[in-house]
Amino acid sequence: MHLAPYASDPQRPRGRQFTETASQTRSSFQRDRDRVLHSGAFRKLQYKTQVFITHEGDFYRTRLTHSLEVAQIARSIARGLGLDEDLTEALALAHDLGHPPFGHAGEAGLNAALIDYGGFDHNAQSLRTVTLLEHRYAGFDGLNLTWETLEGIAKHNGPPEEPPDYIVMFDRAFQLDLSRQASAEAQVAALADDIAYHAHDLDDGWRAGLFGTDDLGPIPVVGEALSEAKAVSDEVPRIRAHTVRQVIGSFVTGTLAESRRRISTLGPTSSDDIRRAAGPVIGFAEDLGRANQAIREFLNERMYRHWHVNRMTRKVELVVRDMAQLFVERPDLLRGDWRDRAGPPGTMVTAEIVRDYIAGMTDRFALDEHRRLFDPHSAA
Repeated sequence: MHLAPYASDPQRPRGRQFTETASQTRSSFQRDRDRVLHSGAFRKLQYKTQVFITHEGDFYRTRLTHSLEVAQIARSIARGLGLDEDLTEALALAHDLGHPPFGHAGEAGLNAALIDYGGFDHNAQSLRTVTLLEHRYAGFDGLNLTWETLEGIAKHNGPPEEPPDYIVMFDRAFQLDLSRQASAEAQVAALADDIAYHAHDLDDGWRAGLFGTDDLGPIPVVGEALSEAKAVSDEVPRIRAHTVRQVIGSFVTGTLAESRRRISTLGPTSSDDIRRAAGPVIGFAEDLGRANQAIREFLNERMYRHWHVNRMTRKVELVVRDMAQLFVERPDLLRGDWRDRAGPPGTMVTAEIVRDYIAGMTDRFALDEHRRLFDPHSAA
C-alpha cells in the first residue's frame, strides 16, 4: 500500500530502547503489533470488564473484544487516509493494556486506595506494562516497542497536560516529545476508541434492557440509523445490529471527510509536520462532534448511572480498594515474588508493587482474591 507523505514510515522508525536485528519478514510496526498480540497483558483483557461484569452475560463486551473492535475501525480510517495500518493497529490493540479489573470502577477504586502514592492512571499503566512489566525476552524487560508505538501509548488522548509520574520518568530516559501532537496513526486509534466505545455501549445497554428502541430516536446520528433499520425490519435484534453498524459507518465516514479537510489545510509533508500542528488533524466535524457528545450524555444518564450498573460498580470498586489498602498496609499478604519484591508497609515501593499486582488481575481473579482475603470461610 502506498503511504501518504505524512504517515509514519515503517522502514525508518526512530528506534527501540534496546537494539535488535531487523526482521526479514515484517516491518518494525508489524513486529510491535505482534508483540502486543502475544503479550500476557493482552490475553488478560478477555476477562476484564468493559461495563458489565463478565459473569453478567456472555455477549457483553470485554476489554479484549473492545480492543479488537477499535483495531478494526482504526484500520479502516488509517487505510482511507494513507496511514500505516500496522502502527495504527498496534496502538489500538495496546491502548487498554493498563486497565485494572472492572473497568473504570476498578480504576476509581485503585486510584482512591493509592492517592497518597501517586494514584493510578491506566494510560501510564499501559506504558509501564509494555516497557517494564512484560517479561517475554531474555535480554530486557518489556516488549521493546518502537518509539512511535510508545509515543502513541503515552499520548493516547493527546499531549498530556499533567503527565503521570511514570510517563514523566520514562520520558527522561527515552524522550517522547510529550508537548507535541501524536502521530496521525495514534490520533486515529484514539478517535476509533471513542467511536467503538459509544456505538458498542449502545449495543450492550440496549441488549441489557437499560433503555429501549423508543429512547434512541431523539439522538442525532443514532435516530437516523434507527429509522433506516426500522424501515427494513421489525425484529429488535436486527434493528439493533443494523443501527449500531450504521452509527459506526457514519462516524467513520465523517471522520475521514473532516480529517482530509484538516490535512489539506495543513499541507503536511512528513509525520513530524503532524506533530508540530497546533491541534489534532484527526477528528469530527462540528455536527458529528455534537452527535458524539449527545451519545455520551445519553449513555451517562441511561447506562453508566443506571441503578443496576451503579450497584455493581460500587461493589467492585470496593473490592479493588479493599485489596489495595490491605496490601499496602500488609505486604506480607501478597503472593509469591510480589511479596518478596515489596518494601516495608506504607512505602512507595510497596504501593508500586500493589498497583502492578492489582492492575494485572482479571475480574474473576480479583473476586477470588478478595474472597480469600476477607471471607473467613474461604481458603487462603
